[in-house]
Amino acid sequence: MGINLALILTLLTLLTGLVVAMDKLVWKTADQDSRTPMGAKATLVEYSRSFFPVLIFVLVIRSFIFEPFRIPSGSMKPTLVVGDFIFVKKFSYGLRLPVSETKIIETGNPERGDVIVFRLPSDPSINYIKRVIGLPGDEVSFERQRLTINGLQMALSANGEVFEHAPVYVETLDGREHETLIHDPGHSKRDGVYIVPEGHYFVMGDNRDRSKDSRYIGMIAERYLVGEAVRVWMHFVPWNMPDWDRIGSKIQ
Repeated sequence: MGINLALILTLLTLLTGLVVAMDKLVWKTADQDSRTPMGAKATLVEYSRSFFPVLIFVLVIRSFIFEPFRIPSGSMKPTLVVGDFIFVKKFSYGLRLPVSETKIIETGNPERGDVIVFRLPSDPSINYIKRVIGLPGDEVSFERQRLTINGLQMALSANGEVFEHAPVYVETLDGREHETLIHDPGHSKRDGVYIVPEGHYFVMGDNRDRSKDSRYIGMIAERYLVGEAVRVWMHFVPWNMPDWDRIGSKIQ
């Protein structure tokens, strides 16, 4: 299990906030001359005063507005590649409390074509990123690299480009275009028809033949949604120079 940064940040914020409150209401520690040695209590209060405003600011931003993520795999190529660092808009699909992930305010729902980050249902400590293909109630058919949603086949055409030895295609979902990689045109993995239950979403990676998505892990329940991936803020791979061209690019 990975480190729960949200839990650590929340606990540190509560601890430093409690110390500051206790000092204000009970201890009333006076500011000391910098030349005077401080006791353990005064040291704790001093550090808490310094870190509490920073911690609560980071907690609010990370929990309710934007959270940074790193792309660890190639399942979303060519849209996102290994080494991309992205911003995820946390308030796109509701405001949730940190740690418990309980939704407190409704703000919207995923739309077809959105690139989303979600917690893996089988292990919520792991975050995945995929594209929303099927909405609640949809019938999604995937056969020979072609998507059909509710009886309507989605437009797919080669754009003449090649990415890492694979042809690039442009797919259209509800009028929104995005690029996909198809390594073996005419043949695809996990062909089938999928019915999306209410409160769930069918997601796929843009690198269709190299993606562990809803064809393998099942539908994603609304409670596992983290937010919408909106922009690349850095691209860096160890031992390589940053790819400046990707920095600031909008995620389509």
